[in-house]
Amino acid sequence: MSYPEPGQPGAYQAYPGGPGPLPGPGPKPPLPSTVRNAFYLMIAGAVLSVLSLITGLGSKSAMRTAVQNASPNLTADQVNTAVNFGYALIFLVGLIGAGLWVWMAYMNKAGRNWARITGTVFFGIDTLTVFLGMGQHTATGSSIGFGVVVWLIGLATVILIWNKSSSEYYKPPMQFGAAPYGGGYPLQ
Repeated sequence: MSYPEPGQPGAYQAYPGGPGPLPGPGPKPPLPSTVRNAFYLMIAGAVLSVLSLITGLGSKSAMRTAVQNASPNLTADQVNTAVNFGYALIFLVGLIGAGLWVWMAYMNKAGRNWARITGTVFFGIDTLTVFLGMGQHTATGSSIGFGVVVWLIGLATVILIWNKSSSEYYKPPMQFGAAPYGGGYPLQ
């Protein structure tokens, strides 16, 4: 079924005296320096996550020793399988973590409030991971160091995106010309 174009015979006419088409959303405020700095910190967090992944994969002997100490009844093949599985898991989690940093960086830069909330939740999860990871048998000085530095970057990022000067940027744009409907009957 086709509908006639406006101005053609059979087209609906606009209501006389009506507001006409409603204008779109207002302009987004300029990117505040706090959000810009948080963006750069999130990109740095992604880079450091990849670097920590590379250095973390270098401690295969420490992981092998930890697996053998935790399960002394395993055969050499089972230990190799556990170490290889651990490496694959560390690699996968590291790549996902770096990807989340980049995703949150761009979504926060775009002013998405859900990204600010989600990034804060990710920071809470990272806080638990860092402090629980310090007590692990396979934790090395470099992995703890990278974890703390990445955590500090996350802390600074959360402070910046929840800063008062950032909050205006995350508010949805107002619709100009559209008054909220309060219910009741229109005035005559």
